[in-house]
Amino acid sequence: MPFRLIATDLDGTLLTSASEVSTRTRAALDAARARGIHVVPVTARQPIGLRAIAAGAGFDGWALCSNGAYATHLTEGRMLFAEELPAETIRSLAEALRASIPDLLFASVREGGETFVAQHGYAEIADLSDHKRDPKTMGGVALDEVVAAPSLKFVIRHPELAPAALFDVLRDLDLTGFEATLSGAPFVEVMAEGVTKASGLARLCAHLGIDRREVIAFGDALNDVEMLRWAGHGVAMAGADDVVQDAADETAASNDDDGVARVIERMLGGLRTD
Repeated sequence: MPFRLIATDLDGTLLTSASEVSTRTRAALDAARARGIHVVPVTARQPIGLRAIAAGAGFDGWALCSNGAYATHLTEGRMLFAEELPAETIRSLAEALRASIPDLLFASVREGGETFVAQHGYAEIADLSDHKRDPKTMGGVALDEVVAAPSLKFVIRHPELAPAALFDVLRDLDLTGFEATLSGAPFVEVMAEGVTKASGLARLCAHLGIDRREVIAFGDALNDVEMLRWAGHGVAMAGADDVVQDAADETAASNDDDGVARVIERMLGGLRTD
C-alpha cells in the first residue's frame, strides 16, 4: 500500500545535532509533499519550538505536539483536538513523588502549548534548548499554582537526578491515570491517560481519512515507541535504544547522516540514496 503520510519526530530524528534541517532532508520532504504525501511533525515540542524550525522544514500543515496530546494547524491556528491531564491527577502525582524524592521541580504546559507555568526554581536549572523558551521568560510560581489547572504536558525534573531515575521511581509508585515517557530531554513528561504519539497520530489520520498502513513513522526515543509500532512502517534511527529499534520495522542512518531523507528517497522510488 503506498504511503500517504510521513510522521516524523524532530530532535534526534529529523533534525541534525545542531537542530537544523539539512538540505538533503528538506529536498526529500519537498519531494514527498509534491506527490501529495502529508508530512506531519510528531513531537514533544510545543508550537513555540515548532515555529523555530518550521520554515526550514517546510511545515505548514498539521502538527502533533506534547507527545500526541494535541493537534494544531501551523498556518491556520486551528486545534483539531486536545487531551488534558486533570488537575486532581497532577496534584496526586506531585504529592506522591515529593514524598519519595526531595527537591523535585514541576512545570505545566497549557492553553494550546502557548502557556508554560513553572515552579519557583525551575527556570534556574533550565536551558533554552529544554523547552525552546528563554528561561528568563518562565517566571516562577508556587507549586499549588502549577498543579491547579489541567495540563497538556506535566514536566517533572530534579536538579541532580537523571530523568531515567525519576522515571523508574514513578513507575515503582504504581500510580494510574496518566501516561509518562522520556524524549531525551532532561525531565520526565506526563500526559493524559492513553495519550501517546500513536494515539494522537491515529486521531489525525482518522480526520484525514488515512489508514495506519499508509503511514511511515520515524523516531529515536522512548516516546516514539508506540508510534513506530502503530504505523504501517516504523523506522528507528541509528543509535536509538534497543527498545526503540525493536519497535521499528527497520533502522535508518543517523539524524546527522540524513537517515530520514534516505528512507524517503527510497520510498519515492529511485531518488538519491547514496
